[in-house]
Amino acid sequence: MANRLRKLTSKPLGKNQPRAGMKYLFVKPQNNSQLGNWLISTLAIAALASSVGLVMTFAWISILFIFNPEKIIWLNKYLPEWAQITVVNEGERPQTLKQIKIALGQKKLVAGQTLTLAKDKKNSFLLPVIQQRSNCQLDCQVIVELRVYQESQDLEFQSLPEKYYHLVSQLKTAGPEEAFVLASTDEASRVDNAENSLPLPLNELETFPSDKSSSGIWFDLQGKLPQGAGAIAYGKIVYYNSQRSQLHEMLAWKSPNGQVPKWQQVTGDATKELVIDQTVGLEPQLRIYQVKPLNLAAQPIELAEISLKIPAFKDNAYEDALLLARNGLWTPAYEWLQSIQKQRKQAFPPAAQAQMTVIQLHSQITKSQADQIWAIPSQEVLADLIDGRWEKALQVFAASSENVQEIATLLQMDGGRLWNRATTALRVNPKRSEVAAWGALILAVQRGEERAISWLQAQPQISSDTLTRIQDLLVMLNHQGVKPKIISTHPSRIVGAVQPITQVISSDWLRPNPQGTLKLPDNEVWYQIEVSAFHDGKRWLNFPFANLQLPKISPAKFLWETLGIYSDPGILLVIWLPNGEQQITTATIQGIKIQDGVLRLLVAGQKIANDQNNWLQPQPLALTDAALEWVQPSPLTVEQLSQQDPARVKILLPTVWRTLQKSGQIPPGTMPSVPQMQQQLGYWPVQVMNLTNNPQPETVLTISTEAIAALQESLKQEIEPTKNLSRPRTLILSNSGKVLYTDFQSNSEQSLTAIAKLSDLSSLALLVENGNKYSLKRWSKKNQRFE
Repeated sequence: MANRLRKLTSKPLGKNQPRAGMKYLFVKPQNNSQLGNWLISTLAIAALASSVGLVMTFAWISILFIFNPEKIIWLNKYLPEWAQITVVNEGERPQTLKQIKIALGQKKLVAGQTLTLAKDKKNSFLLPVIQQRSNCQLDCQVIVELRVYQESQDLEFQSLPEKYYHLVSQLKTAGPEEAFVLASTDEASRVDNAENSLPLPLNELETFPSDKSSSGIWFDLQGKLPQGAGAIAYGKIVYYNSQRSQLHEMLAWKSPNGQVPKWQQVTGDATKELVIDQTVGLEPQLRIYQVKPLNLAAQPIELAEISLKIPAFKDNAYEDALLLARNGLWTPAYEWLQSIQKQRKQAFPPAAQAQMTVIQLHSQITKSQADQIWAIPSQEVLADLIDGRWEKALQVFAASSENVQEIATLLQMDGGRLWNRATTALRVNPKRSEVAAWGALILAVQRGEERAISWLQAQPQISSDTLTRIQDLLVMLNHQGVKPKIISTHPSRIVGAVQPITQVISSDWLRPNPQGTLKLPDNEVWYQIEVSAFHDGKRWLNFPFANLQLPKISPAKFLWETLGIYSDPGILLVIWLPNGEQQITTATIQGIKIQDGVLRLLVAGQKIANDQNNWLQPQPLALTDAALEWVQPSPLTVEQLSQQDPARVKILLPTVWRTLQKSGQIPPGTMPSVPQMQQQLGYWPVQVMNLTNNPQPETVLTISTEAIAALQESLKQEIEPTKNLSRPRTLILSNSGKVLYTDFQSNSEQSLTAIAKLSDLSSLALLVENGNKYSLKRWSKKNQRFE
């Protein structure tokens, strides 16, 4: 470099010499060799300068990251999610605990009892944030948020007498949905309308220590839902990642027996498992979760349930063992797995061993129960059947006539658990005559002896000796006067559309007693009801009914039981007269048929005045007495609503106007002011009701043909009336002015007939007519629409 850099002298500068103040300059190369060397040197110096600059830049950023991370929060837009700089509240100064409480109070929130985070070396604490519930009599203080604060290390605050804290993590909290908590273990994955269920309150917070090896801290948010003489415990498991100072919601749980989750050594791993006890009566149900690593920096672990749904490895015998366990036959399943393990030349993989351990844990409980000495025969039989001791249970059944009567009552009360055990055991081993005997006894007391015999004869490996033995057991039931419980335990809840029919072929319709032809009572006519929705005793089912599979044995009885019409086959036929009044006629269900997912009822009743050309009123409706209740809140006018809630009217009127323009009811163009719209629409009727289970109710506008015509006249618009406008139309808007439902749709005959409350549901439903069909639409929180 020396021969290419010339030191400047103090001689006066010439025309082409460098300016004063520069100590060195690059000399222009004189030839190609010098040019190449000059370029290499220049690049070397540039690289050196840029490297030094980068080092200094990164050093400065590192200093800021340690002492003042807020200054470099702008880097987050260039960083992946897992590497984000964890400054929760940018620009928020540290606060004392007193200041934190004051700030929460200004938001009508309360600071709960702080919990010190012992494993966090940054002088941190967890603060539950509490909200007071309005109109509340029980569990009025609810935990709505968890916050983690760390002591500020800024020099500015170190010298002050009080400690100052940064907010480093916060987590909004809400309890599990009520439908999830109330559902049985078997129904938890298919709860009816669960998405519209309200979250339950969380009002207790406890530390939830696992073991010393865990680097984070576990918390349990809890609540209790009273049920009868006891209460269902429920809650959320929360994990605090102390390495990244982050809170994570891990799991929602419930326990019908009121037990809270606990850490327990189950599989023998170094880390304990989380055990949630959902046992009901003699039915053990333990959900066991393992702490598993995740390849995510933001959330390094998860709680993974040891599930029995998917076999750990492919093997028919192993899959049969899991099938037995899933249906409550824990001891036979465990014994089966032990046999498989002995036959294998190698040990079970860890996942299979974990599944086996879960089954073993349940088997220990059922064996202990079956080994007890019971004073009540029915309890002894129940414990034996749950543990798979079929023959011993038969001996108790046949021991005395008193036992027969008592155990028959037990079988009548079975909701399907014992039946599932019997059919599953036969599926795995069809030759077990004692299992077939219990299947027949269950059917006999629930569906009648005829059904039991038909089922036995359909079994592939039932010998004549077995059939004779089981028939003797059925005779014992008859001698004790045990009557089958074939009448539905739930009332019929059916909704559908009515059409008169003239020709009826008896063989087309399923009936409980199919002997003879269908006869029409005097002064009555036949009607066909196309079912839109019905309740099967557990949940509402909606058209189409493609999943409604008929059994090969007694399909008519199955349908009559499922629809709940054994006890009362009556159904109401509703028509609307030209003046809008309802006329109700009682009819009787005579037959049922289902084809391609369409469920139809044959009913007989007095003739109704059905005017097919009456476009002003809905078409005839069929519903059973217990199906629904009409909801009719007191109507207001837009003008009256504006006096009660001016903000709501200010938001909804522009939306209504745009909807009318878009559907062609009024001309497009500049929208009038809100006062002008209120003057023109002020007499329109509105209703305010909660249709979506949100804190803010919705607004329902019913717009008649006359109202549209008057508005068109005031706007000097001439539009030829159409058939589609002969019926009143409905708009439903949210509190923010969003259209949630509209009858103003092109090429659609959709029309809201009524708003109703369905039995067993907290949310309201829309009864909508479309063409010649009715449908029930409920709000979907997931999809944010009525469907």
